[in-house]
Amino acid sequence: MTRTGPGRPAGPAVAQGRLDNARAFLAAARDAAMLAEPSGNANPITVQIVTAAIAYADALTARFGGRVNQRDHAALPRALRAALGNRLPRAQERRLARLLERKDEAQYGSRLGSLTEAKSLLAELETFAAWAEATIAVG
Repeated sequence: MTRTGPGRPAGPAVAQGRLDNARAFLAAARDAAMLAEPSGNANPITVQIVTAAIAYADALTARFGGRVNQRDHAALPRALRAALGNRLPRAQERRLARLLERKDEAQYGSRLGSLTEAKSLLAELETFAAWAEATIAVG
């Protein structure tokens, strides 16, 4: 059995709620990136990007695995693999892991995030979100 980290049972309402949140965080990240000053600190944008990725992954694990991950975001790619099996492309699994790697530095680190980095992460999120939306739509 694959260790997927701490989690809790989740049904269709949780899946939909997480999907709604994912879409809202993605929209907020897009808006913030568009309005940001090039020399400003883009860590808040990165936090929204990572939070959107977490919410998309939670929507998928709730929808297809009946569980959502809690507290251990590093385990989220494994939880997604457990929920989707071979329907999870390795590229999307790696993309999610890369996005999650940015969480702690953006939230708790002392380094200022650049807008260029945030826009690159936003492009990664856009790809992950498009795949997640299509996967949920197909069911």
